This record gives sequence, C-alpha cells and structure tokens, in this order.
Amino acid sequence: MSKEYDAEQETFMGVPRKKIPWFPTIDYSKCNFCMECDKFCPHNVYERRENEEKKLVVKNPYNCVVFCRACAKTCAVDALSFPDKREITKLIKELRKDSE
Repeated sequence: MSKEYDAEQETFMGVPRKKIPWFPTIDYSKCNFCMECDKFCPHNVYERRENEEKKLVVKNPYNCVVFCRACAKTCAVDALSFPDKREITKLIKELRKDSE
C-alpha cells in the first residue's frame, strides 16, 4: 500500500515544507505545452489544463522536492525557473534558528 504524500506533515531540514517557497514558475511566453516536465516529474506538481486554453499549471507546489530542478532540465525552451538556491538555504537556516 503506497502512502499518499502529505505536504502538511512533511519537513525539510527540520522546517515545515509549507514554509519553503521552492517550486517551479512557468514562463508562459516560452512554454510550448510539450509536457516533458510533467511527464518527467513523479511528484504530481503539475496539472494539464486542456479545456480552456492548453496550459500547464503548478497545481501542487509543495509536492516539489526542495532543491530539485530536474524537470527544468527536460524543458528545451527554458520555460521553467526556480528560486535562488542560496536564498532558500538562507531562509531555511533562519526558520530553523527561529524555531529553536
């Protein structure tokens, strides 16, 4: 029996995952709806919306694995971006310090 991922209960380096803003941003001026990122990501981060206009959205941002950028490497048009890793690391350290 597989366990359903629950971002509400997850932590990363001792910090609640919901406090860490690490997830992709989609540049729709570049995205060509190839869906390579969605096909690659096993964490159910994305959702395809084909009924309105074809569009990919970040439906479950906190399912994204902190510091993972693998889906962006599948994007031939560089439509995905992530926050600055140094800034997120600094934030995590501050949050850990505040919780002590």
